[in-house]
Amino acid sequence: MPMKFEVIGRVTEIETIASGSGIRALDHLRKHYGQGRWRKLKGNATVRLPNGILRRVELHWYEAHGIGKKDLKIKNHLGD
Repeated sequence: MPMKFEVIGRVTEIETIASGSGIRALDHLRKHYGQGRWRKLKGNATVRLPNGILRRVELHWYEAHGIGKKDLKIKNHLGD
């Protein structure tokens, strides 16, 4: 079950990890969100966890023009 969290502020240091047919979940994305030029991205952000704690984390998500960010997930905690 995915963890619920709130992104606080801006996502920085954004990089593309994969695009087009290089995305393993491409069929899932098209089925649930529609056709688009899908990219998998990563970046750093501060998030508020369900217990109220603020943490600096690395996020991964999928994005397509006109559809927006989908399936955000925390991959790593940065710093303490």
